Amino acid sequence: MSALEWFAHKPLGGGIFWIQERFYESGNRANIWLVRGSQRDVVIDAGLGLRSLPDYLRDAGLLAPAEGAGPRPLLAVATHVHFDHSGGLQHFDEVAVHSAEAAALLQGDNYEAVTWLSDREVARPPRPGWSARQFRVPPVRPSRLLHEGDVINLGDRQLTVMHMPGHSRGSICLHDKDQKILFSGDVVYDGSMIDWLPYSRVSDYIASCQRLMELVDRGLVAKVLPGHFNIFGAERLYWLASNYISQAGICHKISTCAMRSIASIALHVANSRITYQ
Repeated sequence: MSALEWFAHKPLGGGIFWIQERFYESGNRANIWLVRGSQRDVVIDAGLGLRSLPDYLRDAGLLAPAEGAGPRPLLAVATHVHFDHSGGLQHFDEVAVHSAEAAALLQGDNYEAVTWLSDREVARPPRPGWSARQFRVPPVRPSRLLHEGDVINLGDRQLTVMHMPGHSRGSICLHDKDQKILFSGDVVYDGSMIDWLPYSRVSDYIASCQRLMELVDRGLVAKVLPGHFNIFGAERLYWLASNYISQAGICHKISTCAMRSIASIALHVANSRITYQ
């Protein structure tokens, strides 16, 4: 299967494109965002990597040429290293990730990448004989380590890094202050927030949700482009963040701790059985 078959995209205007993996039919299917700038293009998250995303961007005509010859520089930014967001980073020359998860990405760490992929989630295999047991997040050496407050300069637009741990220790959002757009990764999306994975932490998640609410209070976000599911606005963002905080009491923390223990055991068992081809 070619990259053109595997991916599909939708233009959102303003140099932003929404990309998805067509045949990965799962709630874990991550949104991929292409943001084009006057001097640099940025891909936010990269999917599973079963087909080459840069090939798709080129073949679909989504990479505008720079002045002179050839395309503009292309940077892939991982909002975090979970498998559904980071598997495709292997296909990019320039990769950025938060410093807290750089070691996991360099190791190709399936435990921290929480790799859970089954054959039934892939409606059409990317190649004959492929099976989910072969999948892993390949080791990738990041070319840039991100920290709170860093700015990714695209020329005519800037994306500010906001370190928002809780879902994972290196989770980030990217904030386009001028356009009031928040690329939120898995920090927040229009669904149940997951805080029971390895390196999840409820207290960090509460603090991150408080920051999200402050963004809304200050009028700094009008649109959220999340890591999963559909786009939503500031009012929904405030409700999702405040609702998490209101439910994160002692009972929630106890149940989360139990679920994290179970998930940790399951991941260790699953990753010990992975075969590589």
